[in-house]
Amino acid sequence: MTTVEEVAPNVFRASGTDVNVVILRDGGDLTLIDGGYPGDVAAVENAIRSLGRRPEDVRAMLLTHAHVDHMGALVDFHRRFGIPVLTDPVEVAHARRDYLEQATPKDFLPMLHRRGVLPWLLRIARVGATKSVSVDDAVAFTDGVPLDVPGAPVPVPTHGHTSGHSVFHLPQHGVLVTGDALITAHPLSKIRGPQLLPEVFDHGHGDTLGALENLAVLDVGTIVPGHGPTAFLPIADAVEKAQTQTREHRHGH
Repeated sequence: MTTVEEVAPNVFRASGTDVNVVILRDGGDLTLIDGGYPGDVAAVENAIRSLGRRPEDVRAMLLTHAHVDHMGALVDFHRRFGIPVLTDPVEVAHARRDYLEQATPKDFLPMLHRRGVLPWLLRIARVGATKSVSVDDAVAFTDGVPLDVPGAPVPVPTHGHTSGHSVFHLPQHGVLVTGDALITAHPLSKIRGPQLLPEVFDHGHGDTLGALENLAVLDVGTIVPGHGPTAFLPIADAVEKAQTQTREHRHGH
């Protein structure tokens, strides 16, 4: 069952398998931000139809980063309907699979004894976590400029989790769609609330902690992460919490 939450007027968070997608609505037109796993396509379609729209009403699809759990519906809709996929200039080559910055099954072997890890791995395997996905003709956007797509989101670079990761700011609503730059929960994390993903997921050549500095200055009170529930708090507070949590967990203090 797909849950759809309206986090701000015409801004919707929909759930895939332990991952979120975001739908922006502008009249009859939609923008899709991220697309869940390959097996989440039906869930994303259901979310769109629950708004009285069809996948064909999506005018553009934005990718925070080219990991398999964010590309599912984007790859499918791009193939079926020719809807353009937009992402950070650095991430275009990652989406094309000129290279891959992504955890592999062997990265999780040392963690198998931990509670919840195996059920999570089996759950995501069923929805295509090991599938090879790519978008050969993703379009690079310009950072910091409102995009000419429904909802007019503004991309903000947060290079770190992947080399070209970006988030999307909706200044008119005080909403930030953070992808995996800042999350609020994950099956592999014991903590709840604003945090970084566990280090096993970081394969970019940037600084995941440093990337948060780009967010703290934004005027945001609603955070829609790639994983976990929506957080309603000032982004500066969320960044501070994530930084503190990360330092404590990664350095054992």
